[in-house]
Amino acid sequence: MKPKVATSNKRFLLISGTSYSLVNFRGPLVQALIKAGLDVHVAASGLLEDMTTRQQLEAWGAVAHDFPMQRNGLNPWRDALTLHALYRLMCRIRPEMVLSYTIKPVVYGLLAAWLARVPRRYALVTGLGYAFASQASGKRALVYQVVRRLYAAALNRADKVFFQNPDDNALFRELGILREKVPSQVLNGSGVDMNHFTVAPIPAGPPRFLLIARLLGDKGVRQYADAARRIKQRHPEIVFQLAGDIDSNPDTITREELDIWIKEGSIDHLGWLNDVRPAIANCSVYVLPSYYREGTPRSVLEAMAMGRAVITTDAPGCRETVIEGDNGYLIPVRDVDALEVAMQTFIDSPALVQTMGRRSYEIAKDRYDVHKVNAVMLKSMEIKGLVASGREQALVNNNAINEA
Repeated sequence: MKPKVATSNKRFLLISGTSYSLVNFRGPLVQALIKAGLDVHVAASGLLEDMTTRQQLEAWGAVAHDFPMQRNGLNPWRDALTLHALYRLMCRIRPEMVLSYTIKPVVYGLLAAWLARVPRRYALVTGLGYAFASQASGKRALVYQVVRRLYAAALNRADKVFFQNPDDNALFRELGILREKVPSQVLNGSGVDMNHFTVAPIPAGPPRFLLIARLLGDKGVRQYADAARRIKQRHPEIVFQLAGDIDSNPDTITREELDIWIKEGSIDHLGWLNDVRPAIANCSVYVLPSYYREGTPRSVLEAMAMGRAVITTDAPGCRETVIEGDNGYLIPVRDVDALEVAMQTFIDSPALVQTMGRRSYEIAKDRYDVHKVNAVMLKSMEIKGLVASGREQALVNNNAINEA
């Protein structure tokens, strides 16, 4: 059965690469758009088959759509099908505004919106991912060149591009991917729902460490396992948890590596979690040694909202979440020694777990509350019907905006 199409002229289409993220990551944004009086349509690959997500979106008042997309890889035929499907969708529902996020929806969503003559076109760059994560060589270098050209073709047809950290914004300008004529704005990440991720008591006993991530090399998973192995030799009672599963990304951790870490006792593997809150509540310190070119790592924001100290890297996206020595520690990328020292600091001075955890919560509440972030975004898109508070208006004025 085809989804019912709303009749209002004020239609907003939100395009995602994965269905679950529309509720788990963008749920507050979807609800804010509806509250602003728009007829909200959402599209993602596999959405109509994901009944749990679809029913939640429809309960809020959004209209769900599906389109074909191969998440990884650069198959020209399959990508052409994605572009064609999105173009046909836009010709059918005639949105006034389109916002897309993650690489392929940004590229093909913006191109389709341009072809379909959608009046207002926006993109949210939530991180640069595999192609930009490390010094490009071999297959990664080829992917980088292709992605760079696709981004340029799409983003320069946008009315505004949102970034989640200033480094990505600056890099796209420096590389010429984003021309001067296209305005851009830096947001405080995707934000975090402070009512959903609430402060949890620190577990009693020695510090417990946690990393939640897709199991990719660029997420620093190997460095985490190596540092855990070293500390376990001195402190066998310390727990190092890892949540996430093997990924289809070319940079994935292998099953053999994971099995070795589990067998030797370095890592307590939690697998894939539908709800990460119990895992965060059961840890003392959150660790993300990533060099993946995160937008702003959502898992870090969730841990901060729940009152956890953070160890992460001095890398784009990650560095914005930690004030060194205040709510955690920043370490160089790929530096197992520095990661080991940072974790050992919490073992030697466990009082830091409480004091830094409180500061994480305060920073999350002040800067990363999802409702503040969404209000800034909607205001920037000139969506009428949503009036930002004085605090949110100040954020609009103070964020990094480049306009031609």
